[in-house]
Amino acid sequence: MKTILIVDDEEKIREVVVSYLQKDGFLTIEAGTGKNALELVHGGNIDLVILDLMLPDLSGEEVCRAIRQFSPVPVIMLTAKISEDDRVQGLSLGADDYVLKPFSPRELIARVKANLRRAFDDRLLAETISFQGGDLVIHPSKHEVFKAGRPVRLTPNEYKLLITFARHPQRTFTREELVEKVLGFDFDGDARAIDQHVKNLRHKIESNPKNPLYVITVFGVGYRFSGGEFA
Repeated sequence: MKTILIVDDEEKIREVVVSYLQKDGFLTIEAGTGKNALELVHGGNIDLVILDLMLPDLSGEEVCRAIRQFSPVPVIMLTAKISEDDRVQGLSLGADDYVLKPFSPRELIARVKANLRRAFDDRLLAETISFQGGDLVIHPSKHEVFKAGRPVRLTPNEYKLLITFARHPQRTFTREELVEKVLGFDFDGDARAIDQHVKNLRHKIESNPKNPLYVITVFGVGYRFSGGEFA
């Protein structure tokens, strides 16, 4: 059974979310402040965090940023902030998904399940994935990437993109598929937004970004990950 942490200072909101989660077989833990939430995540055994942004002590953004310093646990932001800038900021801080208030409890549960599936897929990866005789090495459990023996600093979205590729070498992904996996299925911008993330990733993992070995453009379709078999 998966344990979900619900972080919201409104007790009624927590009650609704807890009720639906428990009916679907989830264990739940509640927090009304950002400080309490961080203590609970630090304590471990949390599989996913539903995080309100308007908290009485720390902002939800601060909590998310702090969580990402020590844990890859999926974070779904639950908030009344509706602007595109707010959503982009939340996702750039490492949130995995974004749900607006007022929300449909059924949709929230569906998003919880989808994010847990993605997190489970990540954990299925080997402890070490190595391409081209160790030229590119990924340690999924530590969220670490090395290029030619040197650590590579990736943004959360760049890391999601790389893991998506590494899990399916030689598979061609459309831009729309990559947007859903990396930016979330509620991203309402142009699918070509993924091109910038690909460009940034190439500059960090390719020896020659203009003649890439790993992230190959499939013209008219999207991208595929090459570079040979992994070990």
